Amino acid sequence: MAKVFSEHNITAVMHFAAHIEVGESVVLPHKYYHNNVVNTLVLLDAMREHGIMRFIFSSTAAVYGEPQYIPIPESHSKEPINPYGASKWMVEQVLQDYSAAYGLSSVSLRYFNAAGAHPSGLLAERHNPETHIIPLLLQVAAGHRESFTQFGDDYDTVDGSCERDFIHVVDLCKAHACALQYLEQGGVTTAFNVGTSNACSVAKVIEAARCVTGCDIQVVQAKRRIGDPARLVADATKLQEQCMWQPEMSDLPTIIKHAWSAYSRYLESTCC
Repeated sequence: MAKVFSEHNITAVMHFAAHIEVGESVVLPHKYYHNNVVNTLVLLDAMREHGIMRFIFSSTAAVYGEPQYIPIPESHSKEPINPYGASKWMVEQVLQDYSAAYGLSSVSLRYFNAAGAHPSGLLAERHNPETHIIPLLLQVAAGHRESFTQFGDDYDTVDGSCERDFIHVVDLCKAHACALQYLEQGGVTTAFNVGTSNACSVAKVIEAARCVTGCDIQVVQAKRRIGDPARLVADATKLQEQCMWQPEMSDLPTIIKHAWSAYSRYLESTCC
């Protein structure tokens, strides 16, 4: 980091590097605390040493834990129920302290469910192994996975499946640009939710994927995963009002359409 910061005129850092799998964090907490917390401290201290005092942090709705009410504002209590969420909340607290002590200004963007792909189809999710719901559904639709596993159908929700707030990756990118502008204009260290305030159940996402792709998607029911709240839906009013941000592509059909287009393009590029 010292080499990078010395050789380039960097004025701000956006930090996207982290382990993100909730289930894995429960069984391998050391991996999450070391990478998500310790390595972030290394980055922050390298920034301080080189006078770089603006920081955009990829946080998560998992800092809230099991929500007490919906939608969730930034002021909601922070009671993460898995090491992944706990690791992100730890960094947010570090950022508050670094702001007070060193003047390092930051924005923590609490992602809800980032999804979709760039409309061009050139940029899309590429996880190995894949754990995100929409790419998994598309793999089944394309015949590259036998079935999709739905974890839990007995939640206290409308249809028994988890409810999540999906945010298109392009809208998420725009939120980062808005957050950086906020800091450049003298904004104080804070956190913003990045979501739409619309609840989409897993069952609803499955049906939308079937509709967009025109393919049958076999679903296998399984028990709930440890550490999964029943509902996570954002109140993004603060980001909208303070940064003039609005989601423009985050309706479910558009998210899946763009993801399907990108996945199809990827498959075409890998064909012999």
